[in-house]
Amino acid sequence: MSQSAAMAPAGSLVLRVTLAAILAVHALHQLFGFFGGPALGPGGLTASTTYYAALGVGGAFYFVLATGILQLAAAVLIAAGWFARPAAGVQIVVEVLRIAFDSARWGFFLNWALDPTRGHGIEFGTVVLAILTWLVLAGAGDWSIDGAKARSRASLALGRARLRERI
Repeated sequence: MSQSAAMAPAGSLVLRVTLAAILAVHALHQLFGFFGGPALGPGGLTASTTYYAALGVGGAFYFVLATGILQLAAAVLIAAGWFARPAAGVQIVVEVLRIAFDSARWGFFLNWALDPTRGHGIEFGTVVLAILTWLVLAGAGDWSIDGAKARSRASLALGRARLRERI
């Protein structure tokens, strides 16, 4: 086995867990106000609902609640590598909605100057979408629950094939 092939599971694990941590922190801020501060705002359901309602999102409370819960659930599933592809697929929809409702109006780049009169562009959301797309296409990797299940299925199939050869 080549060195790069041996490192692929480790790379998948690092990328998956890092993405999950980012998704979890954002969901916890949106739902409960954790990690609030001057750059991010107070967070929580009330503040997040007010923010999205001001953007013209109909049913802002339900949008915030649904996207926050979906994002937190996706973070847990992606970190464990359990149903990672469907979780990433759902999270792609959530991220596209967030970009459409908020980030797209600010252009591409993040607000590096921290100008209080403007928000962040789609730069961060684009990176998150790329990682989520990779996860949907490639799967969670060998070092995941999904990977273990796939290896188990393959092993069972090989065992059945050997039994058929003997019969």
